[in-house]
Amino acid sequence: MKKKKMKKNKISPFYFDLNKSERKHLLNDFSEILKNGKLILGDQTIKFEKKFAKEVSTKYAVAVNSGTTALQILLMLSIKTKNSLVAVPTNTNFATVAAILYAGGKPFYLDMDEKFFAPKYDDFLYFYKKYKFKGIVWVHIGGIISPDFLKVRNFCNKKKLFLIEDCAHAHGSSIKGINAGAKSTGGAFSFFPTKVMTTMEGGMITTNDESIYKRSMSLRNQGKRAGNFGGLHHDLGNSWRILEVSATLGLIQLKKLKTMLRKRKKIFDIYSKVFEKKKIPFCKTDHMDRCSNYKMIVFAKSIEHKKNLKQKLFKEGVVCGGEVYEIPCHRQPVFKKLVKSKSSLKRSEYFCSIHFCPPLTSGMSEKDAKYCAEMIGKIY
Repeated sequence: MKKKKMKKNKISPFYFDLNKSERKHLLNDFSEILKNGKLILGDQTIKFEKKFAKEVSTKYAVAVNSGTTALQILLMLSIKTKNSLVAVPTNTNFATVAAILYAGGKPFYLDMDEKFFAPKYDDFLYFYKKYKFKGIVWVHIGGIISPDFLKVRNFCNKKKLFLIEDCAHAHGSSIKGINAGAKSTGGAFSFFPTKVMTTMEGGMITTNDESIYKRSMSLRNQGKRAGNFGGLHHDLGNSWRILEVSATLGLIQLKKLKTMLRKRKKIFDIYSKVFEKKKIPFCKTDHMDRCSNYKMIVFAKSIEHKKNLKQKLFKEGVVCGGEVYEIPCHRQPVFKKLVKSKSSLKRSEYFCSIHFCPPLTSGMSEKDAKYCAEMIGKIY
């Protein structure tokens, strides 16, 4: 009896989108940076900030060394009283909750709406009335902007609560003409290697508030304010600067962002067509103007079903990406000691545990996408 042939080449959930011409451009720019010796806070960083602000449609952008730093700075500037309650979804990355703690806040976990992997407006409203938190960090998981985000935004404006957007997954996402990171206290973007666009390591703060912009510029540079690179430190900042070489890569990636998003959308649509036909449940994005499609969130029937499904897919050459997120923050050992849950988080417990994310990148061919979709449909 012949053994079934395995697919030789694994289809990866990761792809560094940089072609030969762009690599050459990048190396030339690296060479120029090394020649002029301006390794930080130079022309490349300034240019990257200006172009990114224009892309998001904000007045200002501040480049920093990570998305975590972007969140922490925005929270440091928003939390006025130590231990102020800050609402945050439990189904988020470690960094989102950690940034609240670093900034002196007290996280208040919110449960999710499984349709969009984001909090429900009604839950937000209920717990606000009960606990009066001072603001919220809203996370656009997988690049999906929930319709309830707009309701929360209007409420925050009305009650003068701060609203910080964790846009680590949402480069280019928009809903009803509003870009992720454009219409809030501030947006925090990540350029980690696995993200929609990368600077190797790096992050960006976006805001329309001049005060936040100026203070962010200071905090990323050890508290030195504009034009002062001498010995005066006005704010309790840190060494949170981005490298010039990273900013250069950011400019190259930003220039092709729309192209990368179009490619991701094609792959998402190929999956969608098969999943709808096979009645496989997944998070949809047709309520949005545009989604980054950083992740496609698909639901298995159970934890055991997901485990077996992923194992079988791997044998067939389909490598699923990391979930968003398999273990919610209230179950992370580090936060169990620091944050006590005051709300039911049952939906997050369940849907975090059963979802999976098939490979989806801007470098994926339509042929590979069809293969992955059909293989999931067959094994599911």
